Amino acid sequence: MNIRHSPLFNTKKAEELYTEKDGVEVKYVCTTDLRNSDIPADIFYRETPHPEFGNYYFGLLRHNGQTLVTDADIVESFEFGMINIEGKYYYSQSHHDYKEIDGQMIDGGRQYIRSSGAVHLFKIQEGRFVQCNAAE
Repeated sequence: MNIRHSPLFNTKKAEELYTEKDGVEVKYVCTTDLRNSDIPADIFYRETPHPEFGNYYFGLLRHNGQTLVTDADIVESFEFGMINIEGKYYYSQSHHDYKEIDGQMIDGGRQYIRSSGAVHLFKIQEGRFVQCNAAE
């Protein structure tokens, strides 16, 4: 599946850093708001829970000039509305992240889904996007 992301950080470097630090493979999943509107985080997944904190997902974000790490297990409860343009899927990563691609738009992040055309719904399970259904 060809999902287009707009990460905040160099995700390859973060994957390498946390894979080495934690001793298990860590992979980038997406960039999205978690609990606060318009404060997106790059979300990463590991197949085993963190030994100290117990989470499978964590987010890297910038807030008030600082880089923070946060539990992101809540991401599996979210729906991601996406538009498909020539086989590439695009999503709005935060509440006011309006994206327009080739005359089609998607907006709203996890708060709401607003689109100019067909919306494909996805969820995240075990570090991967899975399609729920398609709606017009």
